[in-house]
Amino acid sequence: MSTNGINKALKLQFGLINHESRYLTAEAFGFKVNASASSMKKKQIWMLEQEDQDGQVVFLRSHLGRYLASDKDGKVSCGAEKPNSDCRFLIVAQSDGRWAFQSEPYTRYFGGSADYLSCFAQAIGEPELWAVHLALHPQASLLSVARKRYAHLSASEGEISVASNIPWGVDSLVTLVYAEGKYSLKTCDSRFLSNDGKLVKANAPATAFTLELKSGKLAFKDCDGKYLTPMGPTGTLRSGRCSKPGKDELFDLEESHPQVLFQAANKRFVSVKQGVSISANQDVETDMETFQMEIDKESKKCMFRTNGGTYWTLVSHGGIQSTATEVDANTMFDIEWLGRRVALKASNGKYVCTKKNGQLSAVSDSVGESIRIDFQITAGDEVLKPGVCVAGDDELFLMKLINRPMLILRGENGFVCHHKNSNTLDSNRSVYDIFSLLFSDGAYHIKSVGGKFWYVSSSGLVCSDGDKPEDFYMEFLEHGRVGIKGNNGKYLRGDQGGTLKSDAADSDSSSLWEY
Repeated sequence: MSTNGINKALKLQFGLINHESRYLTAEAFGFKVNASASSMKKKQIWMLEQEDQDGQVVFLRSHLGRYLASDKDGKVSCGAEKPNSDCRFLIVAQSDGRWAFQSEPYTRYFGGSADYLSCFAQAIGEPELWAVHLALHPQASLLSVARKRYAHLSASEGEISVASNIPWGVDSLVTLVYAEGKYSLKTCDSRFLSNDGKLVKANAPATAFTLELKSGKLAFKDCDGKYLTPMGPTGTLRSGRCSKPGKDELFDLEESHPQVLFQAANKRFVSVKQGVSISANQDVETDMETFQMEIDKESKKCMFRTNGGTYWTLVSHGGIQSTATEVDANTMFDIEWLGRRVALKASNGKYVCTKKNGQLSAVSDSVGESIRIDFQITAGDEVLKPGVCVAGDDELFLMKLINRPMLILRGENGFVCHHKNSNTLDSNRSVYDIFSLLFSDGAYHIKSVGGKFWYVSSSGLVCSDGDKPEDFYMEFLEHGRVGIKGNNGKYLRGDQGGTLKSDAADSDSSSLWEY
């Protein structure tokens, strides 16, 4: 999906739920399809592709990269490696939010149950209706296609305003909450957008919107059949008068990169406030002290974008400046995760340290390069006490994630959610719980829905009913993925039974989480 924004638009991946609450499933054996699964995992995830930006024809691609097709007799298959004429469908959106899929060449409708799926119905009935359950991570930035501006919480006005040039800070985070086939928009302070533009504390019919797709973009239809649109000079997000979505009613969902603050050993925040040189010389947290972490998918190295759109870059003599407008080798940094602190290594192989004047410079050969000073305390000619003074943590930084006050974790087998009958956590659910993430001197405390805290038991189980907070450590290891270490030094992972444990020695696909 293309975008006019600064970040990559998310590809629309989703599950399709039939009238019996079962998900459309693509099996590897024989490339067959059925509607038998009760939850959404890998085999139940589909991607929507469009023939062109403005066309109405869509193709449904399975997790195997094959396309759903129907022949003239209504027989359904999912083995086509490339879309052909039998793979062409039209979406017929219903008022309740469900979709019907009509074969474009044969005009019949796709539906059924269990192993008995066909595309032969001449009219839309219950078996031909599918609820759309987005499979992407539900926290994102929302971009207005017409205004080319981002939505953000305007707390003083009690509204969502579509007026930001860039999605900066926690106020630009939007969480999509799925319930009964519809979606609500939740702000970073845990309020819901109502169709009249007001923010309310509880979900209600006026906060539930049906997703519609047009030209690869999303539209949000309210309970009265009207669509969300930015209105007025500040772009107040509310339902307008239109009963059909035009350009003003279309939005992109963009991935929300982590945004962080750095505090140096001098206890001051790293900032671009003073100009192009990156310096640790500020005592307050503003947009000037906030940096967006963008992790390269191939090298796993990290780039730091400023709120002005430029990147940190290595310049001559080890200096670090915010002058790069394009990504290159000198804008890439390695992060070393050292418990409550991090170290940054620049492309010259040197560690970034904080100089006495606060400026950052990549000149250190190792982390914690200490200055050893031998001294003696004397009284006249008598040595009373020999000693050693060691100074130097100039390569260490405290890093604070600021745009995930609400934590939603999705692993390779599904979302993290409270277990129904115990204090443990599931890691393989198609629905998610929203946890609170609280910063604590380089570590994080994770609070459950009921106000209790996560902790790691002696057997390595992650439990959710602690009375006291316990430290967890977040390591942003890959693009869009975080590793989380428990107090026992092990990474959190989902085991084969779907239980969340803190027992992985290394980070791999089972211990990396979308967040």
